[in-house]
Amino acid sequence: MIFEKLLMPDDMLPHFTALTPEYLTSRGIRFVFSDIDNTLATYDDPTPPDNVVQWCHAMTDAGITIAFVSNNDEARVSLFNKDFGYIAYADAGKPGIKKLRQAMADCGADVKNSAFLGDQLLTDAATANRAGLYCIIVPPIKDKTNAFFRFKRWLEKPYVKKWNKMHSK
Repeated sequence: MIFEKLLMPDDMLPHFTALTPEYLTSRGIRFVFSDIDNTLATYDDPTPPDNVVQWCHAMTDAGITIAFVSNNDEARVSLFNKDFGYIAYADAGKPGIKKLRQAMADCGADVKNSAFLGDQLLTDAATANRAGLYCIIVPPIKDKTNAFFRFKRWLEKPYVKKWNKMHSK
């Protein structure tokens, strides 16, 4: 039961582009704290693909603030964020919430008007839920296939299945 509360997202969307300004504003969300790798881009994309750039611009044009909170290293996050100039934290230590809280403070956000977007329940959903943020999970764009990632996805499967069952009406 404790893991369910920690790992269950508030919503699961088919792709990050399904997260629209209208979706967010209808829920009172003005700040999106997002993972990068496998959420917005593959690990192989050193800079944001065009669809990420378009999505981010649509969000900011609608008054939604974007910030990046990633477990990847500073070089990766800085290069990805270079043309955006958003608040961005690397080496975030998710599911720890220290860097997320720092990003929220930097943006002037609070839990009532913020969401976290990611692709992993064990890191992103756990981070969002520990911090009290609205949690949105998308499927990984191109998952790593090493044993560690396969094991993490295996651990997540029952929670994804339960979420889908609860929301399949």
